[in-house]
Amino acid sequence: MVGRMRRPGILTVLVTLALGTTLALGLALGGGRAAEAAPNPKPTPTTLTIKPEGIGDPVSLRSDRDAALFATLLDQVGWLRTGVGQGEPSAGADLGRKYTVVVTVGDEARQTYDLYPMAKGGPRAYRPSIQPDQRVTSAAWFYGRLNMIEALRAVGLPLPGEPTKVTGGIGGGGAAAESDGLDPTRDFTAAVGDLRRVLMLNTAVIVMITLGLAGIAYLIRRRTN
Repeated sequence: MVGRMRRPGILTVLVTLALGTTLALGLALGGGRAAEAAPNPKPTPTTLTIKPEGIGDPVSLRSDRDAALFATLLDQVGWLRTGVGQGEPSAGADLGRKYTVVVTVGDEARQTYDLYPMAKGGPRAYRPSIQPDQRVTSAAWFYGRLNMIEALRAVGLPLPGEPTKVTGGIGGGGAAAESDGLDPTRDFTAAVGDLRRVLMLNTAVIVMITLGLAGIAYLIRRRTN
């Protein structure tokens, strides 16, 4: 006669449920971290075009063909995207010739800035409120890089003076690449991800405590009976 199969005890069931819950939450948390670890790549500039005011042909630089010169020019304007400005020039100030830089991503113009390398008192830069990508911003003046003349001359623009090697010259803004600006979407996503992990961990703890209390209550009831 085949004996009856013994039914699994309540503690075995509770432990199995607790382990299954912990494993499922662990997989969910791991999947969330993996998804957050691979965000969508942020667009990076591919072309910079400089147009002199008045007579003169524009100069275009591509990141994949003129990497060094491209980086030299991007350093002059990459930090102008954010910020509130550093003081508007006085009326009638001698700013000298204007050089307009257009930043392009792929085939789409994203930003434009005006550089004044020969401004009296030091290079200046201007960010127009109307940008090609329709981004909402404000018009602002900045003190430009101290090496602005050398940088523009290095990329092929005729400026007075002797050619010199482009060196550091932070001037009005700290060295910052185009992708260094604040990204509220990225910060919000990270905060939501952290909150989700905390809530899931708290849920796992509550489930395990509940199952443990249920097991203890069952044992006490069984012994009293």
